[in-house]
Order: sequence, then C-alpha cells, then structure tokens
Amino acid sequence: MEKGTLVEFRVHGDRRLAVADRPDGKKNWIVVDENGQPHSIPPKQISYEVVGETYKPSDIPKFLKEVEAYSDPSSLEVAWELLVGDGETADPESLAMLLFSESSAAQCYAAYCLLSTDKLYFKQKGDRYEPRPAAQVAEIKHQQEVEQQRHQESQGFWDRVKQRLAGKNVDWEHSDRTRLDALERFALLGEEATHRTPALETLASLERSENSEAAFGLLVDLGLWSTHENLFLRRSQIPLQFSAKVLEVAQRCLENPPTDSDTNRLDLTHLKVYTIDDESTTEIDDGLSLEFLENGQQRLWIHIADPTRLLSPGDELDLEARKRTTTVYLPTGMIPMFPPALATGPMSLIQGKECSALSFSVTLDEIGAAQDYSIHISTIKPTYRLTYDDVDEMLELGIEAEPEIAAIASAAKLRQKWREAQGAISIFMPESVIKVNGDDIKIHVIDDSTARMLVAEMMILAGELAARYGQAHSLPIPYRYQPQPELPPDEELLAVPAGPARACAVRRCMPRSEMGLTPGRHAGLGLELYTQVTSPIRRYTDLLTHFQIKAHLRGEPLPFTAEEIQDIVMCLGTAVKEASTVERQTNRYWGLEYLRRNPDEVWEALMLRWLREDSNLGLILLEELGLELAMRFGRSVAIGDRLEVKVTHCDPRSDVINFQEMIFEAAQ
Repeated sequence: MEKGTLVEFRVHGDRRLAVADRPDGKKNWIVVDENGQPHSIPPKQISYEVVGETYKPSDIPKFLKEVEAYSDPSSLEVAWELLVGDGETADPESLAMLLFSESSAAQCYAAYCLLSTDKLYFKQKGDRYEPRPAAQVAEIKHQQEVEQQRHQESQGFWDRVKQRLAGKNVDWEHSDRTRLDALERFALLGEEATHRTPALETLASLERSENSEAAFGLLVDLGLWSTHENLFLRRSQIPLQFSAKVLEVAQRCLENPPTDSDTNRLDLTHLKVYTIDDESTTEIDDGLSLEFLENGQQRLWIHIADPTRLLSPGDELDLEARKRTTTVYLPTGMIPMFPPALATGPMSLIQGKECSALSFSVTLDEIGAAQDYSIHISTIKPTYRLTYDDVDEMLELGIEAEPEIAAIASAAKLRQKWREAQGAISIFMPESVIKVNGDDIKIHVIDDSTARMLVAEMMILAGELAARYGQAHSLPIPYRYQPQPELPPDEELLAVPAGPARACAVRRCMPRSEMGLTPGRHAGLGLELYTQVTSPIRRYTDLLTHFQIKAHLRGEPLPFTAEEIQDIVMCLGTAVKEASTVERQTNRYWGLEYLRRNPDEVWEALMLRWLREDSNLGLILLEELGLELAMRFGRSVAIGDRLEVKVTHCDPRSDVINFQEMIFEAAQ
C-alpha cells in the first residue's frame, strides 16, 4: 500500500475513511482520518482500498459528498434484475459500470457500499457478489415486511400504553393482545405462567417490578382490570360469555319456540300457585300449591320449571348447559347456565303467565310421611310472586284469604319433624349473602325463618318423590346420598354451648354427599333415597333427571343410558367443585374487603372451634355478618366464648386478616 491511498477500515463495525501515511512496524499502517487523527491499523482491518488516485485527509469530505450522489439503495434492485437471469456475479467496479455507465473512484466505492450493506439482493462470495435466486429474495422481502410490521405494532403498542397511563382513552389493537394476554397470565399465575417474556419486557420497559403484583397493578392502571378483579374466576375454566352461536339459537327459541313434545300436559292453571324467592331472584324455578280435598285431606303440589320444553338432549342449548354445569352465584352477579333471556323468560315460572312445569302431587300421612304421590308434565299459571319476608308476614298476620300458605307451612313443619324422626341431622349456621353493586358492599345474614324452612322442606320432598319414582321404574338418574356421620357422644356435644358452636362441632363430622346411579340413604336429610330435581334452570344434574322422568312419563325410550348418565356425572363433578370453590373464594374476598373498609368497627365474635390450640389459633364467627374467620388469641379462651374484636390488618388480595380483642375496663 502506498502513501496517500484512501482506505476504509472498521472500528466496532462502523465505517471510517482515512489516508495511508506510513508503515507502523512490520505489518501495521498509520492512517489519518479527515480530522487529522492518526490510527495504527493492521491490514486485516482494512475493508476497501480506493485505487487509481492518491488523497490527502482533507479530501475525504469532498470524496464522501461525491459518493453520496450515487448511494441509492433502490438502484441495487435494477442491477439484481439484470444479473439474476444469467446468474452473473459482480464486483464494485462492474456494478458501477452497470449502474452508472462509469467506474470512477467515488462510483466504485458507492457500488461497494451498496453491495456490502445489502442483505436482500446479493450475497458475498470471495471478492465478488452473487445475485440471490428470485424465490429467496421474495422470502427475505416477506420476512423484512413482517419484521417491519412487528416493529410498527410494537411502537403502536408503546404509544397506546403511554397515552393510557397519561389518562387518555385508547382503542387497543388486535396486535396488542399478545402482550396484554402475557401480562394477564403473569398477573394470574406468577412464575407458573407460560410465555412470560412479553410481560417481563413490558414491565421492565416501564421500569416496574418484574412480578405478578406489578403486572396486576399495570393492568389496573391501563383500565383493563378493576382494583377488585376476580382472579379466582379468571383462573378457573368457567366460561364468562355465551358464544354467538348459542345466543343465536336462544334468540330463535324465543322467537319461534319448538313444538312441545308433551302434547298431553295436565292443565293445572286452575290451581293457586305461589312462587317464593329472594327479591333479587330472576330464575324462578319452583312454585307451590295446595288443594283442600272433599275428604278433609290436603294435596300438596310442588311445581318445578320445565326448561326441557325448549331443548332436546344433545342440542346446542343442552350441550352448553352441560359444559357450564351450574349457575355460579357471585357477590358481583351470577353467571347463568342458560342464556339469561331464556333462563329468566320462558324457562321461569312467571306470575300471571301460562308456564310449562313438572308437577309433583303428594298427600302426607298423619306423621308427615309421603303417602300417595304422582308426577305430571303440566301447565300452570303462577298466581303470586312472593318473597320470604312476604310469606313470613302473611303467616304472622294469619291472612284469612290465603289459607293455603298456612296449610303448606303446617305440612312443612310436619315433614321436618318426620325427617328428624328418621335421623335427619339439622345444622343451622348463620349464612351471609354478600351483594356488590359498583363500589357498594352489602352483607345480609339469612334468618332461619319459617318461610325458608317451608320452601326447603317442599324441595326436599320433591327430591324424595323423584327418587322414589326413579327407583320404582329402574330409571338411571343421578341419586344423591350421604354416609352416616360418626358424631361425638351426646355428653361431649352437650358440653359445647348450644347454637353455632355446637352446630359447628356437628358440621365437622358430616361426610360429603355423593352422587351415583344407585339410590342410597342420605343421612343428613334422613331419607332412604333422594335426588335433586328442583333447579333444572341452574343445575345440570337436575335437568338430567327431568329428561329421564319426562321420557318415562310419555312412554318413550329414555334419552340417556345408565352408562351415558354415569359418564356425564363423572365429568360434571370437577366443574361443580370448581364453581363451588370460586363462589367460596369470591365471597371470602368481598367479606374481607368489607372488613377492611370498616377498620374502626368493633364486632361481636363467637369462638367456634380450635384450628391449632397449641398456638392459640381458633375459628371465630362474626354473627352480625355471618363470616367465619381465623383469629389468634392473646389470652386463654374456650369454645363458645363471646368477645369483641377489631380488625388491625386486612389484605383481601393476599387473604390475610388480623384481629385484636377489645378489652373494656369496668366503670369505677
């Protein structure tokens, strides 16, 4: 290399032009850049030599300006199209001739710069450059377009995030879903979440902690989740929405109800029918009637809504209900088993309208046992839509115009006594209903009222009759049974103060009820056989029993074989358990949130039982709220003791609550 040669060399990948000045040792050369800065470089660091002329460092800016005039990357495509057909290779000089019809030093260097930076049309082979095949160029173009689109989407996402965090409304794009879904998974599952990288990148870019709590906080800040987002529900497999197809089927069903397969329904529209529910109930699935017979006897009628009037086994609505298994009741609202327009409309027993029902007729003997009974596919017309409070008031006032209510209540009490004589185990614990409306939380404790006992006894009676019918006709239906509990000796139970503490002691001994195709004794109810049949709008197992009983009443083949019922029941078990768990966890969360919002309140508490007596950890009941919570005592207490407590710390999201006992000194 001669003094004055213009060379390109690389420093950390960057191009630099300099003029050769003198050798430096055996191999290196001292080159001087346009700023007069000398560099000692080895030959391997030189990437290009400008031949044919000599230069001074001060010539470099002028040379670069000349090069700039020829540095149009789009010209490479022209050269590629000319060369690719023949498979000819090119070097900077031949490319300069092809593109510019000349090969000056600046033109050759411009051609070299174009070739050496190109990643699309040419690939280097030694000192020459070979045009890539057309298919390969098309694929690379596609990849570049995809990458460019990705970059634009990414930039758009960050712009929307910044706008939203600044308090502006944004419309999220479909392309944002990958990052937002990753954030949601991470907030829900933490380290167990799959594909966490996009979530971690998002949090890191916003300089937030890379943990699930920070992901939750970001989702709240972005307005995608609420502060009280139900993570239990989100972690579950419970479907929150109905598909468009199912809603379309439901709408068709509303507009053009299918032909009733039960052409000989028993007309019971002459009966006075009472439906009794909470005021907020929208799915009304049972009603009661009473007939005074000529012989002085009374006939009870228990009418159950007949949703199977609108569906067939295996159709779209049936399969959707089977998938959902049950209606889920949460403080924030319910997630229904059927589309709401059907469940609260033609499937329900609506006051003043003719409704399809499955009606159970029964007379009781003098001690309360079911004597004569029959089951009918019927049409009824509900007369009164009553609340539990309405019925309690009617019973208290003894309304003469409605003697049926008092008679039904008397029958219910007789049934209750009969079941107790059969070994039924009655457990009453205060139960709370939590309702959340917007930011308002209300907790209502359900009373052990006559009206509630009345409805419960009639529903249990219908379940017994359905089970008797199933057994008598060998129908495969899902029976419920409960093994006999091993209760503590009477003297041990009597040592526990009466009320919730004793009920809690009994409750602990009760085994879980089970489900199967063989009828068995239900120890808790005191019945030799039992099935659930009274909530077909809300429980799929009840719907199964309706399908089977109705087919038998019509004299048709049963829609489900024993094997099919068994398979369905086994599949339903997991979903029912999950729904129950989500209901319990959600109620607990809102119960804790209520307590967190009332830190100055002093609550009356009852010591129910020990959780870990060695560490003074017990279970208390806040009776006015119906909430059972753990508390560590600071002194010696006994089961059944009453104390006053105050919340000292509560974090519903972490499921943590601490209490302090309030000790008031007696007035002097």
